[in-house]
Amino acid sequence: MTSCAPLDGIRVFELGSSVAAPYGAWVLAELGAEVIKVEKPGNGDDARQWGPPFWHGTGAMFHAYNRDKKSITVNLRDPEECARLRKLIIKSADVVIQNMRPGKATELGLGPEELLAEKPSLVYSNFGAFGSKGPYKDRPGYDPLMQAFGGIMSTTGEEGRPPVRVGTSIIDMGTGLWSVIGIIAAIRERELTNKGGIVDSSLYETCVAWMTSHAAAYHAGGNIPGKFGSGIRSIVPYQAYECTDGYLIIAGGNDNLFKRLCGVIGRPEWPEDDRFKSNPDRVTNRDALNELLIPIIQEQPRSHWQAALDEVGVPNAPIQDTAEMDAHPQTQALEIIQESPDKSVKVIGLPLSFDGERPPFRMRAPELGQHNDEIFGELD
Repeated sequence: MTSCAPLDGIRVFELGSSVAAPYGAWVLAELGAEVIKVEKPGNGDDARQWGPPFWHGTGAMFHAYNRDKKSITVNLRDPEECARLRKLIIKSADVVIQNMRPGKATELGLGPEELLAEKPSLVYSNFGAFGSKGPYKDRPGYDPLMQAFGGIMSTTGEEGRPPVRVGTSIIDMGTGLWSVIGIIAAIRERELTNKGGIVDSSLYETCVAWMTSHAAAYHAGGNIPGKFGSGIRSIVPYQAYECTDGYLIIAGGNDNLFKRLCGVIGRPEWPEDDRFKSNPDRVTNRDALNELLIPIIQEQPRSHWQAALDEVGVPNAPIQDTAEMDAHPQTQALEIIQESPDKSVKVIGLPLSFDGERPPFRMRAPELGQHNDEIFGELD
């Protein structure tokens, strides 16, 4: 591979707002596609106002999901402006991404069936809340609603404590990623057949998909998966342990690693204890093991245990905040945190490299309607 822009030459129209569709479109932009973000006049994408903090009067989150795109404004309530957008899509689009409320795109004459009838080569990606069929297909939805309804909140946090959501918009961003996989697959199919098609993804399906291991455990054993805090249902020890200066994740993922851990903490006899001989034994006796292990780990700082565990090859990691993650030498070495060419915006880049080269930060998120003249001028 000679380029870190494999989608160069692909034009994408993003009729999206908030997180899910913009995130998927951002990934396509980083892979080299030309992404044209269609926004409403006045305020544009709602995420522009999500803040503080702000950069250049626009929410930091918007910058994270919309860099390397172009922006045009279209009043979708105006039939003439809507028709002009439709003409532009038919003339030049390879891909359309939309996450408007169910049925809205079709009402505007911008739905997949209408556009594909005129342009069979178009790849059209629908983002939904609950999916394209079923009793909830027309209901709206947002990331925390899906984390709740799809089961993730039932397995996140600690037993006896109030429910918590995963700290990042994992459902929105995950749906964006699934859409990218579908779009790239459809582009590949188009190369073979000269026909595009419709790619459907939804927040609810993404959430259900993330529950795959929990659902497998439920179907295998009949027990409803519970909450294990920083740990995991099926492996022990495999969680955060408190040290004198913070928390350290210790991952004793198999019997050999557990034996090494026991040597580090001065308890070489534990692997011979009937309660702890195998991982299933340790899972069954999770509380008993942790009652013994927690006080030992609490005696020393994280650096002590990190050095000792690293020496014998037991995986571990301190719980870092955003500033610590940002400043860590590993993060810096990867150069995944990128600055805009004018050095005014710093965000995280695509977690992919091609032949050792990460797609660069070409331009910061666009001003609202910044590219109206350029893009609509193509119709003159």
